[in-house]
Amino acid sequence: MSDLSDEYLLDDDVEDTMDEDSTYGYDDADDDSGDEDEELGFGDADDAFAAPDSAAERSKSYEVEYKSHTVASIEEAQHKEVEHVASMFMIKDTDAAILLRHFGWNKERLIERYMDSPEEVNLEAGVHEDPSRPKLQSLADFTCEVCFMSSDDMPGGEMETLALACGHRYCRDCYQHYLEQKIQAEGESRRVQCMREKCNLVIDERTVGLVVEPKVFERYKILLNRTYVDDSNVLRWCPAPNCELAVECHVSNKMLNKVVPSVACDCGHPFCFGCGNVAHAPAICPIAKMWLKKCEDDSETANWISANTKECPKCTSTIEKNGGCNHMTCRKCKYEWCWICAGPWTEHGNSWYNCNRYDEKSGAEARDSQAKSRASLQRYLHYFNRFANHEQSAKLDRDLYGRTEKKMEEMQVTTGLTWIEVQFLKKAVDTLTECRMTLKWTYCMAYYLARDNMTDLFEDNQRDLEKAVEDLSEQLEKPIEPKTIPELRQKVTDLTVYVQKRRGILLSDTAEGYQEDRWAWNVAF
Repeated sequence: MSDLSDEYLLDDDVEDTMDEDSTYGYDDADDDSGDEDEELGFGDADDAFAAPDSAAERSKSYEVEYKSHTVASIEEAQHKEVEHVASMFMIKDTDAAILLRHFGWNKERLIERYMDSPEEVNLEAGVHEDPSRPKLQSLADFTCEVCFMSSDDMPGGEMETLALACGHRYCRDCYQHYLEQKIQAEGESRRVQCMREKCNLVIDERTVGLVVEPKVFERYKILLNRTYVDDSNVLRWCPAPNCELAVECHVSNKMLNKVVPSVACDCGHPFCFGCGNVAHAPAICPIAKMWLKKCEDDSETANWISANTKECPKCTSTIEKNGGCNHMTCRKCKYEWCWICAGPWTEHGNSWYNCNRYDEKSGAEARDSQAKSRASLQRYLHYFNRFANHEQSAKLDRDLYGRTEKKMEEMQVTTGLTWIEVQFLKKAVDTLTECRMTLKWTYCMAYYLARDNMTDLFEDNQRDLEKAVEDLSEQLEKPIEPKTIPELRQKVTDLTVYVQKRRGILLSDTAEGYQEDRWAWNVAF
C-alpha cells in the first residue's frame, strides 16, 4: 500500500467527491481516475520512522509518529485505492473494491496474483466478468423461488426482481430481507454472496444500496470501514467509547519488543497502538500483557494458598493451620506431622511446641517450597501494591482536577488574574496524572527486569520521578490564600517543569535501552 498522504497533509474535512451514481464516489474504469502520484492510501510499516518533515527530527526518542483520521478520510483512502486498481485492470470500480477486500486491501499481493491469473482471482473473490451492472427489473410471469410469490399476486401483474451477473433472480422483498439479515444480524459486509446456494458471486455495494433501507445501508458502510481499518497494519480504531476516529501509526508487530507505540487520538484518549490496551509506557507490549494477565487471573490465588498453607507430607491434602500447636493431624489420612519442619511427629519426642529439628533433612523439601512461594508472593505484592497505588492516586488526581477548576475561578475573582494566568494549575494536574500513569507501569516493567546494574539505574530514575511527583502533589493539595498565590504559582510552575523533565529522562533512557538491548528480563517472551 502507498502512504496515506505526503507528510501527513490529509485534512480531516475531506471534500465530498462522491458521484451521484456512486456509493462511495467510485468512478468507472474508463473515467479519469486522477494522477497516480496523488494516490491516497496507507503505507508500509517500513517507513515508520522516515521523518516526513523537520518536526520528526525533533521528536523524543520514546515518541512515535502517528495521525488521527476521520471516517471521511478513511472512506477517501478506500476510494483512491479502488480507483487505482480499477484503472490498472480496466474493470468496474465495484469489482475492484471486491477484489481489494478479498485480499485484505493488500494491493501489491492483489496485483501480483491478478497479473498472473485474473480468471482464477475473480473466481476466488466472487467477481463475475460480465461488465453489466445488476439492476432492479419489474417482470410479469415470474415466481420467486424463495417466497413462491408470483407476478399475478402483485398489483399491476408485475413483480420487482433482482438478478446479479450470475443470472439467479429473486424478488426484491426476499433480497432485501436476506441482505438486512446479513448486515444487521450477522454484521457481514466483506463477502455477502448471491442468495443461490453454492453461488459465490459477491454482491457489490451499489447493489446493496439499491435494495436495502437507508439506515441499513449506513450500517453496511460502517462495517465496510471497520474491515478496512481491521485489515490494515498501520491503522487501529480508537478504543474510547463513542469515538469514530482511527489512528495511523507505522510501528509493526515485529517492532513491539523494541518500541512502545503510545499514541493519543484527537478525541484525547491515549492508548497503545501495538496492543490496543491503555497506554503502558515504559513497559513494552509483551511485558504489559503478561502483567495484566498475572493481575487478573487466579495465578496469585494459588500463590497465596502455597504461601499460607501446607500439604500433608503423606497424602498432599492442603491444610491451613488454625491454632498454635505444631502437631498436625491430617483429617483425610490421619497422618501426624510437624507444621514447622514437615517431618513425622513421632520423631519429635516431647518438643510439641518448639521444634528444634528445622535444619535436619526430614521435611527439607517441603520447607524449601514453602519459602520460595512466600518469597515469590512478597515480591509480587511489592510491585503490585505500588502499581495499584499509582493507579488509585491518578484517579484521586483526576478528582483534584474538579477542585482545581473551582480554585482557578476563585483566584480570578479574588486576585484579578486572567484565565490564562491561572492555567498553571490545570497544567500541573494534567502533568501529575500523566506521570502517575507512567510510574504505575514502571513497576510492571521492574517486576520482570532481571537484577543488574541497568536495573539499578532504572530504579534511580523511577525514584527521582516518584519524589518529584509527590512534591508537586503536595503543593496542589495546599489551601490557596490570596497572599501566597504568587509564591504558589512559582513553585507549582517550577515543579511542573521539573516533573516533566524527570519523566522525559526516564522514558528516554528506557527507550534507548530497548534499542541498545540493555534490558535483561527474568521471563521469556
